[in-house]
Amino acid sequence: MYTSIAEFTMDWNQEAASTQKVLDVLTDGSLQQAVSPDDRTLGRIAWHVVTSTPEMLNEFGITVENVENSSAVPSSAKQIADTFRKVSADTIDAVKQQWTDASLNEMKNVFGMDMPKAVTLDLLIKHIIHHRGQMTVLMRQAGLNVPGVYGPSRDEWSQMGMEAPAL
Repeated sequence: MYTSIAEFTMDWNQEAASTQKVLDVLTDGSLQQAVSPDDRTLGRIAWHVVTSTPEMLNEFGITVENVENSSAVPSSAKQIADTFRKVSADTIDAVKQQWTDASLNEMKNVFGMDMPKAVTLDLLIKHIIHHRGQMTVLMRQAGLNVPGVYGPSRDEWSQMGMEAPAL
């Protein structure tokens, strides 16, 4: 659980940057990639990460502008990536302006559960990590090079002059 806004900011900046790397690799054609016709497409998941971030913040009691036309997935991968860039910056600005280290211990009813505000920020980060993992699987299926997140991806080993770990 976070004890300071600075701790959250450090984690958010790292995880949002990793998510941005993933979003920046998407192509317009890859947005339609899905595991099955019954599942979300890569574009829908990516757009969900973008649009749900301000929605979650508002649920947590942090006032931030929601993404316009959030129900319509853009056909442009660049638009999705660019919108996340703005949402990410807005997230940090809003948290820093509206909450303090002391307020992180305050309880908040979120999605019908009472929890410390610090926990809500942890949920926000875990949410983008969860969906980033889904996106990387669909990216691989779409034939995209997957960027490394917590270390080099299979695609990046050769760029470092090394052989990727065996299956």
